[in-house]
Amino acid sequence: MVNTENPETQEINEEDINELLKIRRAKLSELQDAKKDPFLITKYDVTHHSQAILDNFDELQGKMVSIAGRIMTKRIMGKASFCHIQDKQGQIQSYVRQDALGDEAYELFKHYDLGDIIGVSGEVFATKKGEISVKAKEVVLLSKSLQILPENYHGLKDTDIRYRQRYLDLIVNPEVKDAFLKRSKIIKSIRNYLDQADFLEVETPILNTITGGATARPFETFHNALDMPMFLRISLELHLKRLIVGGLDKVYEMGRVFRNEGLSVRHNPEFTLLELYQAYTDYYGMMELTENLIKYVAKEVLGDTIVSYDGVAIDLGKPFERLTMIDAVKKYANVDFREVKDEEAAKALAKEHHVHFEKYHKKGDILNLFFEQFVEEHLIQPTFIMDHPVEISPLAKRKPLDPEYTERFELFITNREFANAFSELNDPIDQRGRFEALEVLRAAGDDEASPMDEDFLLALEYGMPPTGGLGIGIDRLVMLLTDSYSIRDVLLFPTMKNKAD
Repeated sequence: MVNTENPETQEINEEDINELLKIRRAKLSELQDAKKDPFLITKYDVTHHSQAILDNFDELQGKMVSIAGRIMTKRIMGKASFCHIQDKQGQIQSYVRQDALGDEAYELFKHYDLGDIIGVSGEVFATKKGEISVKAKEVVLLSKSLQILPENYHGLKDTDIRYRQRYLDLIVNPEVKDAFLKRSKIIKSIRNYLDQADFLEVETPILNTITGGATARPFETFHNALDMPMFLRISLELHLKRLIVGGLDKVYEMGRVFRNEGLSVRHNPEFTLLELYQAYTDYYGMMELTENLIKYVAKEVLGDTIVSYDGVAIDLGKPFERLTMIDAVKKYANVDFREVKDEEAAKALAKEHHVHFEKYHKKGDILNLFFEQFVEEHLIQPTFIMDHPVEISPLAKRKPLDPEYTERFELFITNREFANAFSELNDPIDQRGRFEALEVLRAAGDDEASPMDEDFLLALEYGMPPTGGLGIGIDRLVMLLTDSYSIRDVLLFPTMKNKAD
């Protein structure tokens, strides 16, 4: 037989689960019949949280407090019982005595289940063993849990369940909450830094009539009232640069973007992107800003600029290394693209080094393929990879003395791209030519190439000042600063395949 007073303290198997669920519903029915329906309670006045009580015991000892949270453990010991209550800060023990509560209230408490949410008012004290606790004067059932917490019968280690039912993950794996608390602090720190630097936070459309600002496949939708297709944005760039044209010299947005691509430990179809644009500076100014911003955030959130990721110490405090893409490929692949004269020679080199390419790829595309295949794996410590070929940088300004390449950098840490920045292209004639080249690629089968954006070109024709632009993947930065292997560990609700599939 299952112990109906506290069945989850026993070892149970799958056959018991349905019976336990029935018992919980029966308990709720009994409470409702007795006019003690917990779901009719609309509020409870909480005066303190668990960690605040633990941290301020000397001040609070002997004083009355009211706490509320979920019952995580419960021990019935005749006329006295102990339970641990979990709130947003952690857990604290409550000592519940029959003579303090009264016979009826104590009998009710004995039948509460793990997972139930209760309010406890009582006096702060320390047990004989020294555990700081709340001696209950009143216990109120605030919500009845009709399900069994996973850890009580098989644990919650399955990552699929953890990601699908994040609420359970947060309840039974307290360490998970820390990553999301840090995520919030990271976002606040970024905003603080940029606000102090006189950047203006703005909002731009999520629904767009065309895609642009990045190379990616979009999500498509349809606007019924306007009778036209629309796309979820893949980038924030082109609208923000319109604002630079309009005279807002320093702007930023932190928001969701959407790319209709595969999933991996580094990729989710929707993710959070920071993009900022500053007039009258270039990509060197963006390098300085990027370094200072990341150092500031690490110091604010972790208290240190040396962070541990996957057992490796990453030093965010010292100056980041700077390498051109050509020099990086020469260093790690022993191939010098300065000596590669044309597309034909580049493709011959690719075949020699077993680098896969498409027919429509140009010399600059192949340089980037060499970089991805031979260099990225070596970029553990913070490294700026500079001066990308123009073929893969349709929105970046050309280097004046070397027009095959652009004033662009990407920041790599732990083999991953964290930031992408340009001296922004503000020549409307050159920009039109770049868009036309992308249209050729689209016609050749590259469905990720950006289409022509006539309104953006019109904006450039009114004149955009020299501008530096920067994009930082917030999720990857959170992964770094929380030592998280998968992007799903830093997204509260990552994209998942339908469970039925």
